[in-house]
Amino acid sequence: MELNRDFIMRTKALFGKERFEAFEAALGADPVVSIRYNRAKSGEPLAGSPVRWAADACYLSVRPTFTADPLFHSGCYYVQEASSMFLEQAIRQYVDAPVRVLDLCAAPGGKSTHLLSLLPEGSLLVSNEPMPLRAQVLAENVIKWGNPSAVVTRNMPADFSSLRNFFDVIVVDAPCSGEGMFRKDAFAVEQWSVASVMQCAERQRQILRDVWEALRPGGLLVYSTCTFNREEDEDCVAWIASELGAEPLPIETSSEWGVTGNLTDTGHPVYRFIPGFTQGEGFFMSLLRKEGDAAAVQPRAAKVPLASAKNRALVEGWVDDAALFDFMVQGDSVVAVPKRHTAAVVALQSRLRVLHAALPLAQIKNNKPVPHHALAMSTSLARGAFNRVALTREQALAYLHRETLTLPEAPRGLLLLTYNDTPLGFAKNVGNRANNMYPSEWRIRKNPMEL
Repeated sequence: MELNRDFIMRTKALFGKERFEAFEAALGADPVVSIRYNRAKSGEPLAGSPVRWAADACYLSVRPTFTADPLFHSGCYYVQEASSMFLEQAIRQYVDAPVRVLDLCAAPGGKSTHLLSLLPEGSLLVSNEPMPLRAQVLAENVIKWGNPSAVVTRNMPADFSSLRNFFDVIVVDAPCSGEGMFRKDAFAVEQWSVASVMQCAERQRQILRDVWEALRPGGLLVYSTCTFNREEDEDCVAWIASELGAEPLPIETSSEWGVTGNLTDTGHPVYRFIPGFTQGEGFFMSLLRKEGDAAAVQPRAAKVPLASAKNRALVEGWVDDAALFDFMVQGDSVVAVPKRHTAAVVALQSRLRVLHAALPLAQIKNNKPVPHHALAMSTSLARGAFNRVALTREQALAYLHRETLTLPEAPRGLLLLTYNDTPLGFAKNVGNRANNMYPSEWRIRKNPMEL
């Protein structure tokens, strides 16, 4: 790997000679592979050595073909860079009650799915991504994780400014110059320049300005990047503290983790993950508290478009604890929304471009409900509501490729297909074939025989 001369000079000055030499040597090693389990789902995910700062994560000794594992597609685990899992420490140490959280730059979904596993019961997560294609990937990953207390939006940061004091926690994993990904991404090495660093630093400040009013006084901001330079890291944290009014907070770490602290004279507690010192790629994170103290704004009660008694009766048996949900009508679909979040979801839908909210249950066709794939992925699925058919790995991959299956021993009608006791999706068995209901846009592109 040939590094830009300006990058070498700047990073060596920041790291110091010895630290830079260890870092440079580490760039020649293979990237590590890590996954994070979804403990809310069954199945038998891959096993490996633990990630020390994340309770439900591990490193794999080799990188498998994840596409060939049906459990990957069913949301039993997420492939995530280990350093970025340090977010867990901020949440565990500072969040102990239900909160409303915004993951502002959330695609492809690593931190969002992590938050859904970490946040106290009763919390609501809003995951946002402004780019259309990336937003669709984000929605797919959030749906697969299966938590009904999630909303996915596609908006610019400034669009959240009208939601004044709405969030208790905002996570900004800011678009950056990507220096921390050099070992994994040759394109990031080629595209790097001092000018791009300065442009990213200014863009990050604008993003933070745009979203700041949405964070309540006393609320928490997690600011992170996957880069090393001080302009996007320590200097940005210092700017947040001085210009926006926030107190940087310490996060407890262990010396065994190899985390590096502040490398500048700003003095604020910050946390750097540097290859050669930590087992992962480059990552920077800081936790700050907005000055003041006020509860998050509670949305005014609004008229909720509830499903008719007839349509509710058709689908309420499809979820566990139906009494905990409001059953709302959205177009020709019925969506189950946790009652504690109904007002917030309605408020978000009135102001933002919402791609996914809570738990889409069914589309009503010819007065009959056709289940959404999101229901099969949901941890609130009432498993006894459908006839279940266990698939072999070969059948599961064929299903995920969206092939027509033949299930001669299965009952006719709607079926919930599973693999290793984990739902994969729905099919309708008509006797000589089972019509595949897996979302076409999610299907495995490669022929399963080649996996």
